[in-house]
Amino acid sequence: MRAPDFWRSRGLLPTLLAPLGALYGASVAWKAKTARPFDPGVPVICVGNLTAGGSGKTPIAIAIARRLMARGHKPFFLTRGYGGKEKGPALAARVHSAAQMGDEALLLARTAPTVVSRDRAAGARLALEKGAGVIVMDDGHQNFTLKKTLSLVVVDGETGFGNGLMIPAGPLREPVAQGLARADAVILVGDGDPDLKGHAGPVLRAHLIGEGGAFAGTRVFAFAGIGRPEKFVASLEEAGADVVGRCFFADHHPYQPGEIEQLKAIAGDATLVTTEKDFVRLSTEDRQGVRVLKIAARFADERVLDRLLDTALGKG
Repeated sequence: MRAPDFWRSRGLLPTLLAPLGALYGASVAWKAKTARPFDPGVPVICVGNLTAGGSGKTPIAIAIARRLMARGHKPFFLTRGYGGKEKGPALAARVHSAAQMGDEALLLARTAPTVVSRDRAAGARLALEKGAGVIVMDDGHQNFTLKKTLSLVVVDGETGFGNGLMIPAGPLREPVAQGLARADAVILVGDGDPDLKGHAGPVLRAHLIGEGGAFAGTRVFAFAGIGRPEKFVASLEEAGADVVGRCFFADHHPYQPGEIEQLKAIAGDATLVTTEKDFVRLSTEDRQGVRVLKIAARFADERVLDRLLDTALGKG
């Protein structure tokens, strides 16, 4: 889903929905208190967030896995497979569709072996059977079925925590102070300095960089179904593209037959460009003539990240 506009402010509707949000946050606290997490015996690095969608978790998780591989480790991704039908545990592969495994799982699988499992403990067991040396959870800060060695909370520096209320009144999955109390470190993505409610651990700064130099001077029509499509358009413009049109869909939108053809007709002589997450949701036929803007996470000080990873791997 795309974040509703009222998640950015405190009006009548958020006020009316706030009691439901408080119950939502209380349920997370109860799960944390009563959980008996499974210990897989290898380091588990969780890359999560406190809000619904759009913070940049997946690019951060991919950057961490690549850093682990460069240091000689064998990471496996573990994800719920949001948007897919597969309950798991199962390994995601190129032969699968986004409808089966979810778009994020297919994107992760391009970097490292990826297990899709709604039962995270069962997914961790499968990863171990396949030879995982370290597990990188894409999302899962509010999931307590698996023992975590390092908990990283990703926060969008620009939007922060929205109106500070919990779902459905606001974007939060739990109170900020409650969630950050379990975080070993916070990763701020982009510019901005939201209130971290007294978080005393390390705060890393990262930026999502669009690898779009080839789009400079090109007339493009941008389309996306992600949590923050505006960031995608901004990355294209920063790369020098001439964005002549745009079309946004709901997060994880399953593209239907004929939709891309309609976009091509609207775009005319402009080039259709989308995100990597959207591209994996397109059929082979629909991908023809559609270009992709690749995004990579870059850390301002990689030494801080390395120290955190070293500590986690040492504990494992």
